[in-house]
Amino acid sequence: MGRTLLGIVLCLVLAPLVVLAWLRFGHPPVAVGDRPFPHERQIVDLALDARIDREMVKTPPIAADESAFVSGAQIYRQQCVSCHGLHGKPSAFGSEMYPMAPPLWEVHHQGKSIGVSDDPPGETYWKVANGIRLTGMPSYKQILSDTQTWQVTLLLANADKPLPPEAVAILRGEQEAASPAPKGKNGH
Repeated sequence: MGRTLLGIVLCLVLAPLVVLAWLRFGHPPVAVGDRPFPHERQIVDLALDARIDREMVKTPPIAADESAFVSGAQIYRQQCVSCHGLHGKPSAFGSEMYPMAPPLWEVHHQGKSIGVSDDPPGETYWKVANGIRLTGMPSYKQILSDTQTWQVTLLLANADKPLPPEAVAILRGEQEAASPAPKGKNGH
């Protein structure tokens, strides 16, 4: 019994020390080109999905209409293009990020959806507002108002549907995007 207890105590002490030494001497995969930890994606996605499910707003507070899509396209053009690309023009470096910044205007999942149009709008809103640690996806909570965040969210949620010509022109780079209004004191 004593040896078993001693073995358990040593494992509880030695295991964290071995992990700390491994981390301290620079062996974990931290470069973009490194192979990921075993099951890294599943572990991270599990926690991210649980947090989003717990906090996401189920019903958008604004209408998914032409005005929202055009405003969303302007915001997207100002804030999102460098990582996620334009309609028909992928980002120069989004595919070199880890994890890769998804091209939001390209078809994926066996040709069934474009960008994140298969995600609930509340999930996309959460990701835009809060960002995602260690991915390069910043939080826009202090940059965009709640309405602006919903406008770009609704645009992305409807990327697989026909959009107003003005929004498409902005997203193709054919028309310059107007600068979005700065975030007000009350966040709107």
